[in-house]
Amino acid sequence: MIKKYYFLFISVLLFSASFVFSQNAESILYRTITNNDVKVGAERTDQYFPMLKGKRIAIVANHTSTVGKVHLVDTLLKAGFDIKKIFVPEHGFRGEVEAGEKIGDYTDKQTGIPVISLYGKEFKPRAADLQNVDIVIFDIQDVGVRFYTYTSTMYYVMEACAENKKTMLVLDRPNPNGFYVDGPVLEKEFKSFVGINPVPIVHGLTVAEYALMINGEGWLKNGVKCDLKYITVNNYNHTYYYILPVKPSPNLPNMSSVYLYPSLCLFEGTVMSIGRGTDKPFQVVGHPDFKTGTYTFTPQSKPEAKDPPLMGKLCKGYDLADFAELFIKNYKKLYLFWLLGSYENIPNKDIFFNNMFDKLAGTASLKKMIVEGKSEEDIKKSWQPGLENYKKTRKKYLLYPDFE
Repeated sequence: MIKKYYFLFISVLLFSASFVFSQNAESILYRTITNNDVKVGAERTDQYFPMLKGKRIAIVANHTSTVGKVHLVDTLLKAGFDIKKIFVPEHGFRGEVEAGEKIGDYTDKQTGIPVISLYGKEFKPRAADLQNVDIVIFDIQDVGVRFYTYTSTMYYVMEACAENKKTMLVLDRPNPNGFYVDGPVLEKEFKSFVGINPVPIVHGLTVAEYALMINGEGWLKNGVKCDLKYITVNNYNHTYYYILPVKPSPNLPNMSSVYLYPSLCLFEGTVMSIGRGTDKPFQVVGHPDFKTGTYTFTPQSKPEAKDPPLMGKLCKGYDLADFAELFIKNYKKLYLFWLLGSYENIPNKDIFFNNMFDKLAGTASLKKMIVEGKSEEDIKKSWQPGLENYKKTRKKYLLYPDFE
């Protein structure tokens, strides 16, 4: 017998076509913007160049750290500033390293500047790393999701700056998922590098707002405070759909993947594939034993996914790329339908979840409720007390007009 989630899955996919009208409504209620419509923090050089005069500088950066089409490092070097070192997060300085792959220290061939990894043996700059530094600049494009590790890197850099009495300057950028807040708030027993602060999965903050919250709520070790400075984005607010000028990491190649990421990344804690090793990472979902589906794909080794889950195995499932643009970004909530349906339809439920799931969810209750057969409505109701408290806290640190 075909199970209920198959019918629901198909009906929702078909029904999503009716949401095409929302693309027109969006021009009235929400505005799609690009870099041509805003001026990101890094571009507002008149605001922060004076802070850098005579300073020894370290930069936390990757391939998204640009001033127009020029990398921030090159911009500062051309202006004559003294850059002592570059700290790099997950995926590396040039953004070419796959998720989870450790990075070592090296010297950047183009500039000759030492590059220190914050995604290898260390997540946090050591005191020795900051000894010849006066100010640390953080300029990385985030996607507004708790388990996207750039904000974890920022947390540890803030802590190191606080402990070593260094100034930290955040050059802000828009949040492409900054138009809503949803998901369970991280519980402290599930703190890890993929979830380090008590925020929901979709936190609705830019990196500067997030840094202000970390500082203001006393989340750094021993309650230390960072000497935090920031440069805001000109002409941005939280009702905007911001189209990223470059992909933020190797497996988020387009806006469909960015919109789907908050809901699909939970599958990284399961046996399912979400398209790593295909041309549609974070845009498909499937498994060799899946009994339903209208789309097939076979994960293969690629530079951005050298050993993807289910490599070489034909997976049956769904292509969600169009659904992301037609429905997900306008839904403005986490979408658990695929997760519940996949658990319902996988033959061997005992191996469906792996050890990462609770860390990604930030709670043990989500898995427990899925196993118990709870509805999406019941699951989301369980999040509301934590979400309401978080929203009140979030309001204190907003730098831009909000969606509420």
